[in-house]
Amino acid sequence: MPLRSPGAARVARDPVHHPLFARFYARISVSAETRMGMGGIRDRLLAGLSGRVIEVGAGNGLNFAHYPSTVSEVVAIEPERVLRQLAVENALRAEVPVDVAPGAAEALPVKSEAFDAAVVSLVLCSVRDVPRALAEVRRVLRPGGVVRFFEHGRGGGRVMTLTQRALDRTVWPPLNGGCHVGRDPVAALREAGFELGPYRRLLMPEEGPVLPTSYCVLGTAWRPGTTEGPAAEA
Repeated sequence: MPLRSPGAARVARDPVHHPLFARFYARISVSAETRMGMGGIRDRLLAGLSGRVIEVGAGNGLNFAHYPSTVSEVVAIEPERVLRQLAVENALRAEVPVDVAPGAAEALPVKSEAFDAAVVSLVLCSVRDVPRALAEVRRVLRPGGVVRFFEHGRGGGRVMTLTQRALDRTVWPPLNGGCHVGRDPVAALREAGFELGPYRRLLMPEEGPVLPTSYCVLGTAWRPGTTEGPAAEA
């Protein structure tokens, strides 16, 4: 049975185009693996997953090396060409099968109820339409399918919240590939109809200055259905 829907070929090849930011992000994300402890976060994000997984907004594919052997296949959707090319290189080194494909989070080029799990990692901050993107995640998950998420967003006191709001309305998205610092990923998942499992709020980096991007959340949710998804290790 083909993985992608008949309309997949009609999906825009490059729905997102931020080549300068993509190159910058690729450099800092690699250094963050050790300097900010992102490698350990990825291990916790993906621990215990199994079956077929869709990763939405895979970036340069740094998650691929952290998928457990119980995962039978990863379909990684990445709209930005520079990041997608880097993701393909990382997919070739992964220990589980990874298929990297173009596509937008708001129109995933895959069939409904085709996956056991979905991964969203530092992506909800930059999608153009969060409710639509999460509706797509829900569509492609089987009933009871699990969502693992690691996102940054709203946090801190009143001054920080006002700062995040001001950045989102002005310079931050144009300079950072459409990223927003003041979104609320947990509320967005709940509003999209997912059931929230355990999640943990944390600062990145854990030590050092607290930035508008520092407020993160790591956890699990699942699509309601006949089988409850597994809890995340958070």
